[in-house]
Amino acid sequence: MLYNWHRGISPTLLALLVIWTVAWKGWALWRAARNKELAWYIVILLLNTLGILEIIYIFGFSGYGKDKK
Repeated sequence: MLYNWHRGISPTLLALLVIWTVAWKGWALWRAARNKELAWYIVILLLNTLGILEIIYIFGFSGYGKDKK
């Protein structure tokens, strides 16, 4: 069981959430640093949104997937 109302979150679910968050946060921080976007870097570093803000930044604001000419 992933969640037990009497004991809280299971270690398995917690480990999966940590791996998910660290992966997205690392990628987003790397993109923000490469793009020299200090404000995004600080916001991503300080806020923990389970990857949501990081995904929005990577695919919406960092220019990922756009052709570089």
